[in-house]
Order: sequence, then structure tokens, then C-alpha cells
Amino acid sequence: MVGEITPSCLEKQETHPLDSQTTTGEAWLGMEPVSGAPAGQARIADVAARAGVGVATVSRVLNGHASVRPATRDRVLEAIRALNYRPSSVARNLSLQRTMVVGAVLPWFTNPSAVQRVRGIVEGLSGSPYDLMVFDVESEDRQRRAFELFDRGDRADGLLVVSTLPPEQEVERIRNAGMPCILVDGVRPSLPSIAVDDVGGGEMATRHLVELGHRRIAHIGDTPPEFRFDWSRDRTRGYERALERAGIEPRPEYVREGTRLLHVARGVAAELLSLPERPTAIFAASDTQAFGTLEAARALGIRVPEELSVIGFDDIDVASYVGLTTVRQPLFESGRRGAELLLRALSGREVPVRTELLPLELIVRGTTGPAPA
Repeated sequence: MVGEITPSCLEKQETHPLDSQTTTGEAWLGMEPVSGAPAGQARIADVAARAGVGVATVSRVLNGHASVRPATRDRVLEAIRALNYRPSSVARNLSLQRTMVVGAVLPWFTNPSAVQRVRGIVEGLSGSPYDLMVFDVESEDRQRRAFELFDRGDRADGLLVVSTLPPEQEVERIRNAGMPCILVDGVRPSLPSIAVDDVGGGEMATRHLVELGHRRIAHIGDTPPEFRFDWSRDRTRGYERALERAGIEPRPEYVREGTRLLHVARGVAAELLSLPERPTAIFAASDTQAFGTLEAARALGIRVPEELSVIGFDDIDVASYVGLTTVRQPLFESGRRGAELLLRALSGREVPVRTELLPLELIVRGTTGPAPA
């Protein structure tokens, strides 16, 4: 930023001994953009001239320093009111070497579960002076670019990484830059994180179907993740563990993968429901995939839950309207809690490097029922 200090304000600067103690940071608060301010808008030099003091003295008044004489402070405050002066937040942030921005990196920003997490982040930051910058990454290349931007330290003061895992070399660069970073829906041993027990959640969903008498239980998971997170794989592990504990032999043809896009899940479910011995229950690794399963069943004339039980994972907002049985994870709370931990780190307080697990809950609605006779 190009700054301006006028000769007149230097000539009129008060010869108070404390003026010689002005720090570099305070001097920055006496600088404002040469261009960009609306015509006629008062500048700090105008305030200094009207109060008969130096720019550094006005800066100390704005910063609440106790080292300004009461009579001088009153003159400066009167000049600020008379001129309707508004300090430059950009200059202030530069002087503090802060951006007052929190960055959030996440894939599939328009996905319902991502939207609910971001809403939680917004709520968590609402009482703070920080703005939120969201970086939607749609590929590994964009993810790498996002981390390269943020670890420079001039885009954001802190970082929330949501539903993706930064490569280990990026973690090291972020740590070397001194930027606080919190993971939400992901775990790295070297960073504080907010997560859920996805293995336990997968087991919880499958156990519900087993307890309803189902033996032919299929599972729709995600394709191998481009963004290095493990939640879908872990939910599949939970599914397999529940079958093993129930003494049910896993059937390879009952385990399918596809993206979380609705039409992809619908196609995968249609394949499962067209098998010679079709499953009587399907556990989908996300609610969106469960919705695709319901659409496939409807298209094939298969009644839910009389002939097919369907359970999802997430409990996004629309799940209750559809009547979907699902495993609820606290999406909103995970974002809110991540923001809370990041604000703690930004304030200089210690944030332990550990994984905080949030609770899961089975929500039984209308898409699951007893296995057909």
C-alpha cells in the first residue's frame, strides 16, 4: 500500500516527549491510501491538523494508548467527531501484520453437508472481528494451489481445512509459516482436528439393519478419494465389522462404489437391485447416495421399507422431509467447534494437538423396517 504523510502534519506535530517513542506500527496507522478514499473524506492528517498535534499522537489515541495527555486526547477526539473521521481498517491491519481473515478450504462447497459445516463456521466466527474466505477445491490441483496461497500468510491469519487432508509437505509449510490450522472432518497427527468415528458410524448403521432381521445387506460407498480423506473407507470398514459380528458372510457383489452425485448413486443402486438375489437392505455412505437409492427403488417398483430398507449417513436438512433413516453427525457443530478452536489459537491461547470426536446418533425414520419374509 502506498501511503502519504503530508509536510504540514510534520510541521505541526506536537513536541511531546512521547512522540519520539512512536513505533513502526503506529507510524503505519498514520498512513492512508493516496487513492481509493472517497472525495472529501477526512484523513488522519486532517484530524492531526485540526487538533494541532502530530499524526503519531492521533494514532496513539485511536489505539487507546494511555500515554497521551487528557487535554490532548480530548482535542483529538473532538477533531475526529467534527470531521466524521473513519480510521482505515486496511492500514490498521497492515500495522498489526494481520489480515483479519480466516480461510476455509473444502471440496464440493455446494454439497449439502459442506453447506451445513460452513454455516457452523460462520456462526463460530460471528462474535469475532474476522471475516471468512472460502476456497472451494474441485481437484487435487486446486487444493494444492489453495494451500500455496494460504501458507504465504498474506491471505489469511488462520486456516480451517474441511473434509480434505492437506499433504504432509503442506502441513509442514503451514506450521513453518506460523499459521494456526484446524482440521474439520479429517485427522492428521500433527494438527488439532474435529472428527467423528466413521468406523463406529458404519457399524451403527449396519447393526440397525441386522437387528431388523436383514441378512442380505448391501453397501454403497465412495470411489477412492481424490482428496485423501478416509471417511467413506472407514464407514465401509464399519459395515464389514457389523456383518462379521453378526455372523453374516460378506458378499463382494453387494459392495459398490460411486461418487456422491445423485444420478451416480441412482445408477449404482439400480445395479444392486437388479441382481438375481437382490439385497433387502442398503446402507449408503451419505444421505445423497441414499436419496439416489430411493429413486432407483421407486423406478423399479420396489416398495420402501416393505421390500427394501435404506439408511444413509449425515442427516442433512432434507433427510427429515424425505423421512430417511440415517446416522446423524453434527455437521453444523463441527464447523462451529472448528472455528472456536481456531479463534482460540489466533488469540494466542494453547490448542492441544489432538482429535476431538463428536457424537453420532442413529435417527430412525420411515425408510427402514423388518426384513421381508
